[in-house]
Amino acid sequence: MLDRRRVLKALAGLFFAGFGTGSYAYAWEPTHQQLTRYRLTPRGWPQGRRLRLAVISDLHAGGPHVPLARVSQIVAATNKLEPDLILLLGDFVASRDRIASDPPIPTLAAELGKLTAPSGVYAVLGNHDWWHDAPTQKNRSGPTQVGLALEAAGIEVLENRALRLDTVAGPLWIAGLGDQIAFLKRVRGLPGGVADLAGTMAQIADDGAPVIMMAHEPDAFAHMPERVALTFSGHTHGGQVRLFGWSPIVPSRYGNRYAYGHVHENGRDLIVSAGIGTSKLPVRLGIPPEIVCVELG
Repeated sequence: MLDRRRVLKALAGLFFAGFGTGSYAYAWEPTHQQLTRYRLTPRGWPQGRRLRLAVISDLHAGGPHVPLARVSQIVAATNKLEPDLILLLGDFVASRDRIASDPPIPTLAAELGKLTAPSGVYAVLGNHDWWHDAPTQKNRSGPTQVGLALEAAGIEVLENRALRLDTVAGPLWIAGLGDQIAFLKRVRGLPGGVADLAGTMAQIADDGAPVIMMAHEPDAFAHMPERVALTFSGHTHGGQVRLFGWSPIVPSRYGNRYAYGHVHENGRDLIVSAGIGTSKLPVRLGIPPEIVCVELG
């Protein structure tokens, strides 16, 4: 039989264990990003041709863990990788309405404008870049403040657009899908987002050059055409809490299927970044923030 002292000791142990885990998940893990590397050869990739990509997703700048100073550190760390191509996967702003202490959007964009890569820096927008932009929600159309600021800073925003690039690995297509859940208010008979996959693909010539697609939400991968060799997504944050490769809550209709990491399905490849910032709850546990570096070929 347990006496009162043993019960109190057990309860105290549980309390301090929970307090310690909570402190780690709030104060430590979200503030210490790691570098995650992948090496793969997507279908149709030219033999012997190599290309290095750096990927940043879900900054949520202005949140409790991503002040402008940290954005500067992330930019410097990314440039140090000397990538051939840099991809920004959306959700640049905090996952709430803006407050006075948030960095001005043009200032944030100017900092990201310091990213450099020989084949360019390209971006797509995320749902929060739309949700916290009152005019776009009212009009159910862009342009967004974030998109305009990025373009002004020299970063090309690919919203349902595809471009053919000449890179060190030869020609390739880089495409960006508009956000799939851009509008908070659902209106019957109207789309909930601005994604136009068919229209984006129609811009890509049948020239044999590999296609890389940026789509903020990974759910688009389930319907990605075979022409696309590699898709990059963010949005999920890896669930923000991930234990033994499983996340209890994932903002995706497919649950853990596209929650995080490298997914290979039906000959196609998807890489989902855990991102940098946090959304809704300011914690991370078992899924630290990351800059992604991908070596193709």
